[in-house]
This record gives sequence, structure tokens and C-alpha cells, in this order.
Amino acid sequence: MAEPGSPPAAERLSREMEEAGFYHEAGLNANWSGSRLAIGGLAFLYGAFVFSYFYLRSIDSNGRWHGSGFHPPSAGYGVLIMLLVLLSAGVQYAVLQRIKAGHKVDWQIGGAVALLFGLAAVGLQIVELIYLPFFPASSGFSSVFVGFYAIFIAILLAMMIWLESLLARSRFIPGIAFVEQPPTYAEAFTVQRFQANLSSFTALWNFTAVMAVLFWVLFYVI
Repeated sequence: MAEPGSPPAAERLSREMEEAGFYHEAGLNANWSGSRLAIGGLAFLYGAFVFSYFYLRSIDSNGRWHGSGFHPPSAGYGVLIMLLVLLSAGVQYAVLQRIKAGHKVDWQIGGAVALLFGLAAVGLQIVELIYLPFFPASSGFSSVFVGFYAIFIAILLAMMIWLESLLARSRFIPGIAFVEQPPTYAEAFTVQRFQANLSSFTALWNFTAVMAVLFWVLFYVI
């Protein structure tokens, strides 16, 4: 029996759903805003390395930009790592359209391939840093190179962990839920949160791929 003065059960349920919807909408907005702020923050981080690269190269104090006996990093490693990151981002972006059409398995397969490409890029980058033809602090070039790629490895690995978590979460969402409204609000909220998270990942991963190309040009082409 309801307490005197308490709202009816239907009204309480309506309030609870309205409140849940409010927090859910706020969470979606925070996801979108957070990913864009992350891109901005990473842009400043990458920008610091771009500035260091051109500043140290331009002043070339006492010929220490390359230093004596300089040997450039392996062009083969550079091209392969850059292509693996591009392939990972490209495959994931291509199959993204499949999950929007309800073909979840297609996205899962493509996402797994993108994950393998990304992990391969991480592994090759570690191998390259281990077998560099110069010491990390032997010149301006080597300092910027090692400093950037040490951080870039951590970013690549973090992105691959994020992708793996998305693949794991997708197992519990039926494919039809991406094209038809789920029967309950809780299920609908779950699908929308997953879609927002996937969209954020795609934006960040594509941005990372563009940065991989930019720094490949700086370190291996110029």
C-alpha cells in the first residue's frame, strides 16, 4: 500500500525513466565532447614534436641535428608501420558502414582485422626502436625520433585496447538492434552508448592514422 502523499507508481516510473534518459543523453554528449577534446589535446602533443623537429633542424647547432656518422632509420620499417596503421584505420572505417546496416558480424570480422594490423604496427615499432642505427640522444633528430615514437607506441596500444573492448562489448548486442528500436529503454540505451563509443574511437583512430603519415613524412621523407 502506497504511503499517504506519495506519487502513484506510474508517475514514479515516469520520473525514473525521464531521469535515466537525461543522464543517458548527458553521457552521449560527454562521449562526443571528450573524443573531440582528446583530438585537440593530442594535436597539441604532436604539435610539440613538430615544433621541436623544425626548430632543431633549422638551428642545427654545431651540426648536431644529425651529428657525425649519422645513419637514418630503416625506410622499410617506416613504410610498413605507416601502412599498417593506415590499413587498420581504413578497414575499421569501411566496415563501420556494415554495422550501421545491422551486419554486426561483418564489423566484428573487419574490427578483428584492424586490431591485428594495429598490433602488428605496435610490434614493428618496438622492434625498430630496439634496433635503431643511432643512440637515442646522439643528435637532435634521434632525440625527437625516439621521444615521439615512444609516446606513439603507447597511443597505438591504447587505441587497440579500446578497439578490443568494443569488439568484446559487441558480442552482447544483437545485430538487429542497430537498425530497429530495441524493445526496452535499457537495451536502446546500451546500443546508443556503444554507437557513441564506436564513433569516438573511429574519429580518434582516423586522426592517429593521419598523424602516422605526417610523422612518416617528417622522419623518413624530408
